[in-house]
Amino acid sequence: MRFIFTSLFLAVLAFASPLAAADRPVVVELFTSQGCSSCPAADKILAKLAKQDNVIALSLHVDYWDYLGWKDSFAKAMFSMRQRAYARAAQKHTIYTPQVVVQGASHAIGNREQDVNNLIKFHAAQTKAVALDVARYGNDLIVNIRAISGPVGAAVVEIVRYMPERTVDIRAGENAGRKIVYTNIVTDWQPMAQWNGRSGLTVKTTITGTDPVVILVQSKDYGPIIAAKVLR
Repeated sequence: MRFIFTSLFLAVLAFASPLAAADRPVVVELFTSQGCSSCPAADKILAKLAKQDNVIALSLHVDYWDYLGWKDSFAKAMFSMRQRAYARAAQKHTIYTPQVVVQGASHAIGNREQDVNNLIKFHAAQTKAVALDVARYGNDLIVNIRAISGPVGAAVVEIVRYMPERTVDIRAGENAGRKIVYTNIVTDWQPMAQWNGRSGLTVKTTITGTDPVVILVQSKDYGPIIAAKVLR
């Protein structure tokens, strides 16, 4: 993956619009596992959330339950590490599945639908401090970021890719004999750039494939997600 960084707005300003600036959905991360008997209910909740225009729903499969008899075919160690980093940031000593992290800031048990929905409503009502515009031209992705009303602190610009849906026939472990539909399965999550939270930033990168792309701006050290966009 190739990255080019510049402080100029250039062509990105051409596609920025008031509508795009106002469209800032809430990010919901579900930490789940094919080997977790409590997770299918949370997976169904995430599937419902994925249909909402105001939500970016992401399923991150962890690998620490693989020893129970079924190796999760979507699990990546990086997602277990991300969950542990969230726990450290929140000064918590344990991790579990299914866990939901909303907007990088609020935690909930993933199969408690009302709790999750309440957190989404709370974050959707917050004043947004960052304008984020994203456009794809063939294999070129251009990202433009600017603070709206003043500095917001140092942040990381991240790029996420996901598969919209897969069905898995689980033949062992706690969910043996079940066919489970998984939604918005994250396949890759990488940093694109560091942002100082003050001056405007434009990032250009090359991407391939047809899987949806999510761009996140997250406060450093696994702080709150302050802006997000998805290109499906």
